[in-house]
Formats: sequence, C-alpha cells, structure tokens
Amino acid sequence: MQSHQLGSIVPVSGAHTNRRLTRRQKAAIVVRYLLNQGANVPLTELPDALQEVLTTQMGSMRYVDRETLADVVAEFAEEIEGTGLTFPRGVAGALTALDGKISPQTALRLRKEAGVRQFGDPWSQVCEAEAEALKNILMSESAEVAAILLSKLSVMKAAELLGGIPGERARRIAYAVSQTSDATPEAVDRIGLALAAQLQGAPQTAFDETPDARVGAILNFSQAAIRDDVLSGLEETDEDFATLVRRAIFTFENIPERINERDVPTISRDVPREDLVTALTAALAAGDALEVAATFLLENHSNRMADALRDEISERGQVSAKDGEIAMTEIINNIRALETNGEIKFILPEEE
Repeated sequence: MQSHQLGSIVPVSGAHTNRRLTRRQKAAIVVRYLLNQGANVPLTELPDALQEVLTTQMGSMRYVDRETLADVVAEFAEEIEGTGLTFPRGVAGALTALDGKISPQTALRLRKEAGVRQFGDPWSQVCEAEAEALKNILMSESAEVAAILLSKLSVMKAAELLGGIPGERARRIAYAVSQTSDATPEAVDRIGLALAAQLQGAPQTAFDETPDARVGAILNFSQAAIRDDVLSGLEETDEDFATLVRRAIFTFENIPERINERDVPTISRDVPREDLVTALTAALAAGDALEVAATFLLENHSNRMADALRDEISERGQVSAKDGEIAMTEIINNIRALETNGEIKFILPEEE
C-alpha cells in the first residue's frame, strides 16, 4: 500500500508511523475513534484555542490504517492507566472542583483576584432560576434581551412566563423573537453572562431563613408566657410582622389545624409514653385550645390505644403547669423533627 504524508493521508506503516506522529495528530485520532464508538467526549470543556487546534487537525487528516490506529489507542490507554491522579488546570478549574467545599466569600475573592470567569455556561444557571426572577427580567430588560431569554428557555417554561406578563409586553417580546435569527453565539453568550451576573448580584446574606421564620423558631422553644408577651409587643410595634411570626410558630395548640389525622400515630411513636400521658393530662385539664389539641390526638389513635391512654391519664392525677409544658414541648420537638426529616408534612395555615 502506498504511503502518504500526514496532511492528506496518514502513512500506513504501523509502529514506525506512530513514532512519527505528533501529539496533536494522536489526539485527533483518539478523539475521532471515541466519537465513532459513540462515546460522549466533552470537548466543550476544553479552552477555545484547543478546540480550534483539534478541529483544524482533524480537518487535515483523511485516513489511518488499522495498525496505526491500534498503536495510538494502545499508547493512549497506557497513559490513562498510568495516571494516578489529575488536578484541574488553573484557578477556574480548582474553584469548580471545590465548589461547595470552600466558603462563598473565599471563592468570590479568588475569582476576582485571578480574573476568573464566574459562570461556565451562564445560560444553564439562568434557565434554572426561579420563575419570579425570570419574570422580573422579562419586564425590566429590553424586548430584544427578553426575546433571547425566552428563546433559551424550554417551551413549557417560556409559555408559562409569557402568560404571566401583561399582554402588550408579551406581544412586544414575541415580535422581538422574530428578530433574533441573526444573533451571534458571542452576543448570546454575553447576554447570558450579564443575566447570570444580575441573578447572582443580590448580596449574600448571613441567614438562610426569613426574619419571621427565625423569630418563630425561637418562640417555638420559649415558655408560653414569654411567647405571648413577645407576640403582644410585636403586634404593637409591627402588626404585619407579628402576623408572619404567628404563622411561623407551631405550638401544642396548633396541632389540630396543622397536623394530618393520619400522622398522629407516627408522632406518638417516638414520644416517651410518660411524656405523652403527662402532656395530654395537663392539656385536658387546661381547657380551651389545649384541651382541643389533646382530644384531637386521642381521637386519632386506634380505639385500643386511645382507651389505654385515657386509663393512664385517669391514673396520672394532677400535673403541674411546668411539667405539663415540658411534656408538651417534647411532643412539639418530635413533630418538628419529623417534619424536617420529611416523615410528616404540615398543613399550611391559610392566608388571612
């Protein structure tokens, strides 16, 4: 078989040819082989310059004989097997590898110092953003930018967002979509970067939960007298905030309105029997909302379990207010743990 110079056809002289091939040519052969085998080769992760070099090299090659292919693939396999550990190249790769392992503040500072691009594929982050944030972009940005955003979203998500904005604005954006046929990848990428930066631009906060949720969580573990006093003071200072805090609070009195009847046996399962009996005894004696909650718990056990609890309540006798509150708190703590673990779900309070 006639030999040819690389640039049109690779020479077909096996191992001798393999020694003459450059690393770029070998890389092109390996990539072409993997693609032919149906492998998913993430070439987009390579720098643009390397993608260009690889594409140009592959475009200059025409034919490789079986012996040369086998030698190149074998050499590639040997290098892979001999590799014990690889590290990401540069600060960008290192930050990606350590995402979630180092503090956001440190990552942000390192990105700024190294001039690292913060967003790999900005559109993947933009498209995963909350619907409300995307709606704000559609309403605040130019119709052209909104049209690009709409075009990058899934059809279902785009339709949902378009249906949630005023008709006149929706028509302007829909028309602007017709003007995007000449948009270049570079322009779309720049828009994606700008929108991703805008979505990420909100300052980082020290707390994950809202203020009302934090106050509500604190009051959940406070004594009833303190809780009532704080809520009264909040209502005098800021009635709206007090309303939000009340919705965030979950106490023994809230059990009938926030707990599904079928979850009552699950709640009682992990509460010490003595605490359960003490709490029910104190609640039944207290009357009003506490008595309603205790009755709800009793009625949603099996008849046998409910009768046994009533007998123990009768034998328990009088319970001090302090012991009753401690036992009720034990039940509430168990309920919140079950809800956090996903074993039960609260019934959400209705908006007032």
